[in-house]
Amino acid sequence: MSAGTATVRYFGGAKTAAGTRSEVVAVRAGATVDGLIAALAASHGEALARVLAAASFLLDEVAVHDRSVVVPDGAVVEVLPPVAGG
Repeated sequence: MSAGTATVRYFGGAKTAAGTRSEVVAVRAGATVDGLIAALAASHGEALARVLAAASFLLDEVAVHDRSVVVPDGAVVEVLPPVAGG
């Protein structure tokens, strides 16, 4: 399988937990959003893993409702942690 890349953009607490605003990551052909989330959690540790467990995601500006969707080469994945308000 060939590899591609995806740009992951972090917002709010996800940015803090990841230690970066965005990064380009390698993705295998056929990799899913769920697989990408697992890889990000493994590479960044427990703090980001906790945020990812509660976060919502956009794939190329479209809300991800099915995490088994494939991440195409060149995609942008945005990590949106929950927002508290009062």
